Amino acid sequence: MIGLVLAAGAGRRLRPYTETLPKALVPVVGEGTENELAVLDLTLKNFAEIGLTEVAIIVGYRKEAVYDRKAALEAKYNLKLTLIDNDKAEEWNNAYSLWCGRDSIKHSVILANGDTVHPVSVEKTLLAARGDGKKIILALDTVKNLADEEMKVIVDPEKGVQKITKLMDPATATGEYIGVTLIEGEAADELADALKTTFERDPDLYYEDGYQELVNRGFKIDVAPIGDVKWVEIDNHDDLAKGREIACQY
Repeated sequence: MIGLVLAAGAGRRLRPYTETLPKALVPVVGEGTENELAVLDLTLKNFAEIGLTEVAIIVGYRKEAVYDRKAALEAKYNLKLTLIDNDKAEEWNNAYSLWCGRDSIKHSVILANGDTVHPVSVEKTLLAARGDGKKIILALDTVKNLADEEMKVIVDPEKGVQKITKLMDPATATGEYIGVTLIEGEAADELADALKTTFERDPDLYYEDGYQELVNRGFKIDVAPIGDVKWVEIDNHDDLAKGREIACQY
């Protein structure tokens, strides 16, 4: 198993940071000090803590900043990093970005969005949920009060995920997908095909729309509730402030 990080996004709502950096490299701990950490650092630290030794990172917007830090990150977290270029990072949404990592998924991966601050307990929960024929397991927050912006999920106890979209009445949702998934290698080809169908239909769609495409085809996607855990998806400066509060606790 390896790690996979989606770090191609521009994060325009985080300017001026993202005028020179991809969103995944916006500092969340110790800004301006020798101990500065970005979301990518926190994710790599989690991966190393659960015993992974290789991580693939999808890069695109301001990718040179990730290339420049590659050797230092490898040394710091004792990981082998492979950078995969997304040539449409500034044009298309992340269904295409995940498709760019389709070969990495064949190794079985823990996928993490490059803008999600979360504790290593999330990865440990996903690993504990492996087995029993599960091919894709989503980390699900069933505690948080939901609103319109969240990636909401409806789950059937027997059939797994039935619906995953932001465009849902929050009151009907089982919980929120937090942007971390365990994907077994045997699901790689089916997922890649679903993602391709998704971005060819509309390049602005999310990879979660690819998950929905799989569900519509009869593929079972499971979930693992993460419990009462502090985490945040960093989209804007308010989120960044929350991420900095949370990151200091981990």
